[in-house]
Amino acid sequence: MTKSSPATWLDQVHKLGKDFRERAAGHDRDDSFVDDNYVDLKEHRFFTAAIPRELGGGGASHAEMSDILRCIAQYCSSTALAMSMHQHLLAANVWKYKRGEGGEELLRKVAGNQMVLVSTGARDFLESNGEMQKTEGGYLVSAVKHFASQSAVGDVLVTSAPYEHPEKGWQVLHFPVPFKSDGVSVLNNWQAMGMRSTGSHTVKLDNVFVADTAIALERAQGELHPFWNVVLTVAMPMIMSVYVGIAERATQIALAQARANKSPKPHLAYSVAEMNNQLITAQVLLQDMLRITANYEFQPIEQHSQDILARKAVMVNACINTVTKAMEVVGGLGFFRSFGLERLFRDVQAARYHPLQEKDQLAFSGEFLLKD
Repeated sequence: MTKSSPATWLDQVHKLGKDFRERAAGHDRDDSFVDDNYVDLKEHRFFTAAIPRELGGGGASHAEMSDILRCIAQYCSSTALAMSMHQHLLAANVWKYKRGEGGEELLRKVAGNQMVLVSTGARDFLESNGEMQKTEGGYLVSAVKHFASQSAVGDVLVTSAPYEHPEKGWQVLHFPVPFKSDGVSVLNNWQAMGMRSTGSHTVKLDNVFVADTAIALERAQGELHPFWNVVLTVAMPMIMSVYVGIAERATQIALAQARANKSPKPHLAYSVAEMNNQLITAQVLLQDMLRITANYEFQPIEQHSQDILARKAVMVNACINTVTKAMEVVGGLGFFRSFGLERLFRDVQAARYHPLQEKDQLAFSGEFLLKD
């Protein structure tokens, strides 16, 4: 699959997606990770699709990978969201590689071994959490990292922790940790309202050794480092593609049911149009996010973070409103788990919790807009 065209990637998603959809209810019921879907995706090299071809990957662009995630979400929300966490970490490194600023070593490793990368960035953001003690040749790290999607099958944890530097004061150090490292444990505690099959367990680090040479970034704690302008710009379109895919699937289900309704209520057409308006809002905003990201051709400026986060906040409401309207269109049938819409309604709620949450985004954007 390494030389596949965008159409071929999507064709393969639709083939695999039939099985994903059949398995989704069982995984949701059991709170079990989508292991079988990951096996299929690995077999077709989706975990290396976004890596440049010269490094052993499939060469899919940022926009193409976002489209892949959107389509996967129409078959299994949890699979798409879990995979988006791996893909956005790759995307940040592809951005660095394309600018000659590193990333090549990690990208080659992932391409060669199909490693699964697990992020803790959403919970860590500006402050991070945990403790780091200096020791010979590195640090001993202890921390509890929540919402680590795919940690059920992860190979490398991409994380951070605060460190009080004797001269610089409080810093946040970023580093990778192999899951096989001594002191790393995955707590089997992901029982959630929605996105139940993402394997977003808590990861505990107990005096894990991190070598000095493993530190990828050092930044001042609490400040918006340019690093975040890269991460937010590449990550949010990929993550929100998942929720647009959920909204699209909910619309498909609702429309099919509404068209088959032999005795529609007078307001049905209005509800369908309202649902469609919300979906279009989400779709247009996603395309505008991808315009900003420009397939990695962007500068790491705060304006992009502001623009991406503002669009994300509006998209969250549009996606949730779309699925809510789909429930209204369908009526009581949507309340049954067997119908499938109820699971989408629960899954789409998770969109609220990706950074920044709405009130945090409003504070961030307001402060940015008030600057001279």
